[in-house]
Amino acid sequence: IRQIQKQFLSRSEERPLTPEPRQSKPRTSNISEAEFSCHCCYDILVNPTTLTCGHNFCRHCLALWWESSRKNECPECREKWEGFPKINILLRDATEKIFREVVERRRAEIQANPKVSRSLLAFQRYGDKLGRSKTSQNKGAGFFFSGVLTALTCVAVVVLVYHWGSGVVEQQDLLISKPVSHWTPEEVVSWLEQLGPWTESYRKPFQLENVNGRLLLMLGDEELLKSPFSIENQTHRRAVLAELERVKALGVKPPQNLWEYKVSGEFTQYASESRYLHTLCEKTLILTVRHLIRPELSSFRSLEPSWQQWAEFLVKYLVLPYQLIAEFAWDWLTVHYWTSRFIIVNAMLLSVLEACSLWRLWTTAPIRTLPQKTWNHLWKVLSQGFAFALMWPFIPQFVCNCLFYWALYFSPIINIDLVVQQLMHPETQAR
Repeated sequence: IRQIQKQFLSRSEERPLTPEPRQSKPRTSNISEAEFSCHCCYDILVNPTTLTCGHNFCRHCLALWWESSRKNECPECREKWEGFPKINILLRDATEKIFREVVERRRAEIQANPKVSRSLLAFQRYGDKLGRSKTSQNKGAGFFFSGVLTALTCVAVVVLVYHWGSGVVEQQDLLISKPVSHWTPEEVVSWLEQLGPWTESYRKPFQLENVNGRLLLMLGDEELLKSPFSIENQTHRRAVLAELERVKALGVKPPQNLWEYKVSGEFTQYASESRYLHTLCEKTLILTVRHLIRPELSSFRSLEPSWQQWAEFLVKYLVLPYQLIAEFAWDWLTVHYWTSRFIIVNAMLLSVLEACSLWRLWTTAPIRTLPQKTWNHLWKVLSQGFAFALMWPFIPQFVCNCLFYWALYFSPIINIDLVVQQLMHPETQAR
């Protein structure tokens, strides 16, 4: 009995405690040909094409239907499809795997039928044409703006080459950057001519007396009143003396239009031409603009602005930066008719783009990523500015001028395209 018990215990230990799982056999269900049949020819699908309504048809059946009816409709439910129907790859692979012999036989029959081949070719050409027209519609605005920019660029380069080649701008540029004590008699006459047409009768005495920059600085009210200058009109004499005081205060001829402002601060203008505050980057520029536009509010004897003006400027700088450019250009409408309007329109477009960017950042970007995005943008701006500062001595003046005028006149056209894309396709732009 003890031996039997030992044998029983040894056998029970050898047996596994948990029963072995049964191997599951794959279940195969009977699939009928009707489930994979075309709703036109009622045969096995060949290159099955699924329409937007959900019905499936053979590719050649759909091509024959389209060729005969010329309608983008489902042959069964008459619902119009959108776009161009594509072959259902999953359904095609399943059909070829289950009904391989039938599919191969039907394909051979289709290839041997010239009428079906012509219908398939015409249907495919229609789809290709539809895709090209849709692509051209989506990119039509981009191609239009590219053509406009190319034409304007060619015209601008020709005009700039002619304008700079004639040497008209060089004389004015010299007066902006050249110290008044080094002016020649011709430059003194040019400065007097720029004061206005009322100086026409006073230019000849300055030219005959060979008044250079040093002599100009020593002229006063008595010298202008006496011969040979004989400026008897007190208003004209005060105007000349006022301009002379401004020249003495600055050391050079003060800028009187946007182009002279560009010449007076070329590095700042070019380095920040793609930034929104390139016209208001320097403190001296702000004060000069305030004096030129509203001379009754300030004088060059008191260059420091009040704290109210600084507060207003800083608020606009941080909250409404593009409004500073618009206000600056608005005051120059009488001097620069088209240029000021280009700047104002560009400021408005940049405001819209900035609002779209802030809204997209607020709605899509997590708050945790904001510091990283801010640092990346700051690093990009600083690195570009540093690289430009290193390359500045080696960049030709002609290239800098072309870049400046491109940013000034062509940026509004580019920004119009960007605004249209932002407003029409906000989801695509967010990606």
